[in-house]
Amino acid sequence: METGGAIEVLTQPQHPYTQSLLQAALHIQAPPPSLPNSLLTKPPLLRLQHLQQHYILEENLFSRFFSKPQDRTIKAVDDLDLDLYPGEILGLVGESGCGKSTLSRTILQLIRPTAGKVEFLGQELTTLSRQGLQQQRRQMQMVFQDPHACLNPLMTVGESIADPLLIHGLATATAAKAQTCAMLARVGLTPPAEFYDRYPKDLSGGQQQRVAIARALITRPKLLICDEPVSMLDASIQAQVLELMLELKEEFDLTYLFITHDLWVARFLCDRIAVMNAGKIVELGKTETIFAQPQHPYTQSLLRAAPLLSRLSSTSG
Repeated sequence: METGGAIEVLTQPQHPYTQSLLQAALHIQAPPPSLPNSLLTKPPLLRLQHLQQHYILEENLFSRFFSKPQDRTIKAVDDLDLDLYPGEILGLVGESGCGKSTLSRTILQLIRPTAGKVEFLGQELTTLSRQGLQQQRRQMQMVFQDPHACLNPLMTVGESIADPLLIHGLATATAAKAQTCAMLARVGLTPPAEFYDRYPKDLSGGQQQRVAIARALITRPKLLICDEPVSMLDASIQAQVLELMLELKEEFDLTYLFITHDLWVARFLCDRIAVMNAGKIVELGKTETIFAQPQHPYTQSLLRAAPLLSRLSSTSG
């Protein structure tokens, strides 16, 4: 469609498709709205206290005798405290390997924590039985980075979305199909009857992620944990999915924990941002404050490394 020097293409795109991609990226990098102060006055929906997720490395005979015990421990989540309030979007940012995804799986109790508490809707999750956890998971769902990997290739789109309703006994097969078709339409996959019988391999990446979002929302959860949900999408589709998530948040009264390495996506979407490094939250605050006045050296280094397209016009001259 178009080729040229990087600065030239990004500041003076000629082809309409290039222009649309650039506008989508600039839209995501626009300054966020201010967080209402009243949002943080309610009791937390989710509270993490002194949460730990430690792993002990397997050793050979030599290292068993010559290494210290603390050298054999990976502290993926290390004595972490965090509150998430009803109706907010809290961004969890940090580089790969800092513990973000491990934290999300620990919150959902997909992996049990080494120590600490996970309180959701006033209930301590770490002490619940398997049956008790299943009941709570109706209220907390996850959207993963790779929708293709999390959708069963042997199930149709409709079967995948309806499955949680049947697992939790929330609907008959007939009612589940009707609710699934309504959810397909709500996430923009129309006509629903056509998408219902397709398989994940027949869909684009953006369509697959819409299916994953529909599946997460079908049980009407209170909390949605989103683990890099748009990182595999191009700029235009990314913007569409993010706008959809904002609409769904208001319509379904959702709270998001949004995990991302992309600071500009976090700024576009999130009310507050928690910066994670080496298993710890090193900085937490309102989004506009984090970007305007970062306090921690690690946060400052992340911001220096994040390219902002709107700056190119000033540097190109």
